[in-house]
Amino acid sequence: MKFIADIEIHSKYARAVSPQMILENLALWAVKKGIKVLGTGDFTHPAWFKDIKEKLEPAEPGLYQIKEKYVLKSNGAHNPRDTRFVLSGEISCVYTKNGRGRRVHHLIYAPSIGVAEKINTQLDWIGNIKSDGRPIVGIDSKELLKVLLSASPECVLIPAHVWTPWFGVFGSKSGFDSLRECFDELEPQIFAIETGLSSDPSMNWRIPFLDDKTIISSSDSHSLTRIGREATIFDTDLSYNGIMNALKDKKGKGLTGTIEFFPEEGRYHYDGHRECKIVWAPEETKKHKGICTNCGKPVTIGVMARIDELADSKRPQGFKPAWAKPFYNFVPFDEVIGESLGVGKASKSVWVEYEAAIERFGSEFNILIDATEKNLRAGLLPAVAEGVIRMRQGKVRIEPGYDGEYGKIKIFEEQERKELETQKGLF
Repeated sequence: MKFIADIEIHSKYARAVSPQMILENLALWAVKKGIKVLGTGDFTHPAWFKDIKEKLEPAEPGLYQIKEKYVLKSNGAHNPRDTRFVLSGEISCVYTKNGRGRRVHHLIYAPSIGVAEKINTQLDWIGNIKSDGRPIVGIDSKELLKVLLSASPECVLIPAHVWTPWFGVFGSKSGFDSLRECFDELEPQIFAIETGLSSDPSMNWRIPFLDDKTIISSSDSHSLTRIGREATIFDTDLSYNGIMNALKDKKGKGLTGTIEFFPEEGRYHYDGHRECKIVWAPEETKKHKGICTNCGKPVTIGVMARIDELADSKRPQGFKPAWAKPFYNFVPFDEVIGESLGVGKASKSVWVEYEAAIERFGSEFNILIDATEKNLRAGLLPAVAEGVIRMRQGKVRIEPGYDGEYGKIKIFEEQERKELETQKGLF
């Protein structure tokens, strides 16, 4: 079965997350996005875990669905009970290893409520899991993996947004130079890594020690509208083991590709210093020896530079291995609409058009990936249809993100937008 999964999100109990991130809304929005399997996020938080046990019920093996009495009715044909949930969480490990302080985020997955309860019990002895949906736990990454495997050999740990400077396993601020350095003899138990918004698979292909690891993408969403901004495409059994076995078999057919941000749009793609508005490509950073020319402080080294540092010299940008799976760079549909109409993505006009388009086409991913150009032009405002088509073709201009600032994406010049605006009457 072919389906799209977004298996890293957060609940309303995580820091800086929308209060709308509750299971009722998540089940509905996943269908609107075109996502079949969604991570629950944050199962280590006691209040959220209580919600999970109360509002979800077993579906296929290791997957869950919203109970009928919690279903939110939508204006269209979207059925929230079509969404499947996999038990997921994220742990922030803060510890010292090899003489350096480490702060590393990891995604964790459990095959059942009972196993998740075992994990929560063990972690509650170690740290304060009640403090945040993504708790900070003073535990070595390897020891966290041991906790998971002691609860069940079917549990999975995937390093999260691996290149993020502050919290990625390879991040420039507190990361490692390899998975072996982080997990020691348990490194073979790590069979997948998550790219994060500021990198895509092609950037990761340059790293030889990742050759035996599957690459996944997830949204790390803190709000309903950002669900699916990155995701993974599967063609496998709809079950917990079907998903995890597809990740273990890197060269198999179970994982068919990923859906990605344009990495330049991510918050840490380039190097820079936000306070001084300094934005540098890696070559510029080297020229200035990593020091901000405005204030004299070190700049934050971003994802592109860190990949350059660890990449094989025989693998330049553009290197593609024989086993590479396809990926698709996209801009979320609400951003495409906003850019096409020349307004902010939060504008009322954007969401009127968004909801109307979703009703016509069924889901956001149907619009972004599957709908024909003919159907797009027939079913969307002219500027919006053109925006989707250009985005699919990679015809976008981006000011790269840096030091926590998202990149700025542009699809149209102002004159082009005005010319398309004149076609509204015909539409």
